[in-house]
Amino acid sequence: MSILIVQHRTSYLYSQPVSLGPHRLMLRPREGPDLRLLSLDLNVTPSAAVTWAQDVFGNSVATVRFEVMTDKLVINSRVGLELTAPAWPIFDIAASAISYPFRYSDDEWADLGMLVVPQYQDDGRLREWAQGFVLGHSTDTLSLLKDLSAGVSSAIRYQSREEEGTQSPLQTLDRGWGSCRDFAVLFAEAARSLGFGARIVSGYLYNPHSEAVGSSGSGSTHAWSEVYVPGAGWITFDPTNRSVGGSNLIPVAVARGINQVVPVSGSFNGMTQAFAGMSIEVSVTPSIA
Repeated sequence: MSILIVQHRTSYLYSQPVSLGPHRLMLRPREGPDLRLLSLDLNVTPSAAVTWAQDVFGNSVATVRFEVMTDKLVINSRVGLELTAPAWPIFDIAASAISYPFRYSDDEWADLGMLVVPQYQDDGRLREWAQGFVLGHSTDTLSLLKDLSAGVSSAIRYQSREEEGTQSPLQTLDRGWGSCRDFAVLFAEAARSLGFGARIVSGYLYNPHSEAVGSSGSGSTHAWSEVYVPGAGWITFDPTNRSVGGSNLIPVAVARGINQVVPVSGSFNGMTQAFAGMSIEVSVTPSIA
């Protein structure tokens, strides 16, 4: 069990006062069997009205509305949480799904909906690449997914990328490099091409020993994927680090597409050249209390 403090500070600077549009924040971790939220402090400068709601995926979304013009916007989130996910999880996969291919039940198929449908165009190369991990007519399901996740990091070189946006799976395969969000999208789309229900997860990576890929310090924002397997439910795969399970992952939001789980998004009204820059600071550290 780990008691952790996550601090996430996003700052925007403007060369002259601007009018800020509503901002959408996804900064509250998702509670579950392995994660318990202990505290949440959200501070915004300039002062603003904050309302909370849940989106269609059950993510907590804060909408921030401003009434004054400003030349600086700072969003500071401090979260305390308890993380109990095991390092070596055991998955109770239903007998009907132990071997691939298997069939989701009618209810599962209906409820998974678009999470089973690939999001990006494919000329056949992605499915052919994914099919290469299927060892035969009857393949162990969990082994297949583990091999697929490891195959992403084997074929793709990790490269941090600060600019917005995500590469398509084919772009990532063609270029041979990508960020954690590109790894997550490639894995999820490859799994969908094989008939699995998959979703993208954004959150934080806890990296106390600086051994994990995707963080230069004790923690950072991160992206990974989950695949639905009957009996076991949603299984976490981090293709960037070839890991299974969430012992060092703090989920904040899940969705079909990476564009739906952006931590901070919004707009401003002002001169085009008014935007002077932004910075993001994230730390994930053990609680000393």
